[in-house]
Amino acid sequence: MLQKSSQHIDKQQSYEETREKLRTRLRGGKFDDKYVDLEVREKVVPFGVVSNIGMDDLEINLKEMLGNFLPEKPKRKKVKVPEALLIIQQEEAGKLIDMDKVTKEAIERAEQSGIIFIDEIDKIASKGSAHGPDVSREGVQRDMLPIVEGSTVSTKHGPVKTDHVLFIAAGAFSVAKPSDLIPELQGRFPIRAELDALGKDEFLRILQEPRNALTKQYIALIETEGVKMKFTDNSLEEIASTAALVNEKTENIGARRLHTILEKLLEDISFNAPDMKDGDLTIDETYVIDKLSDIIKDEDLSRYIL
Repeated sequence: MLQKSSQHIDKQQSYEETREKLRTRLRGGKFDDKYVDLEVREKVVPFGVVSNIGMDDLEINLKEMLGNFLPEKPKRKKVKVPEALLIIQQEEAGKLIDMDKVTKEAIERAEQSGIIFIDEIDKIASKGSAHGPDVSREGVQRDMLPIVEGSTVSTKHGPVKTDHVLFIAAGAFSVAKPSDLIPELQGRFPIRAELDALGKDEFLRILQEPRNALTKQYIALIETEGVKMKFTDNSLEEIASTAALVNEKTENIGARRLHTILEKLLEDISFNAPDMKDGDLTIDETYVIDKLSDIIKDEDLSRYIL
């Protein structure tokens, strides 16, 4: 009896040692090029749909919309070890989450703390015409009205009440005016604020402060060709001044002006960068003035190029 127990212990120790060795090799990536046969459970769309969009995209959309209503069907897949680990991790993580609780809390947060931003609301402003597109625009406003006032909206996660949702709307109103909206919709946005146009100081901050500022993007792009480029402080100030000036003289398109100005400023450098291997390049104020001065003077040309 004692001998049988000792053999069992030795066998268990050998099993643990082998398992630990395999775990070490697995974590060290020794099995990354190996394939394993894995059983996964996928939701199946039990009916066919004729549509212009791709069938893969359509199936994904249906799975998202129908959610738990779709039956699951086991399916065997032959995948590499890293992909198999990812699939198993996702399945096990899914088992730890109570989706009913998550959905309930998400709906509650949306109802009590939700913020909905409606951009370009000026596009649906009508001037009171009894025919043409104005009738359609007014119809869109009337469809929005009950949602903004407070109603129950059906979603794929369940009904959501919008009574306590904060609605914020914005529009350029360069052609239409806020008063062109129907009175009922105007009354649901009682607080109004008018924003000033962006100036040189704002453009300079946009070029310097964001982590993904346009100047940083161009520096990284040119660096892929082996060229180290940098902007001087004076050059950034000149770019900001140019953007503000062109917006003032032509159409004011805000910070989008920086995209077109930098593209025009650096088009020669972008084209010639592959031939400038291991070089250093400094964009200074003089370079900016030389590249953009002629276009700024020609208002008709700058309207289309800048």
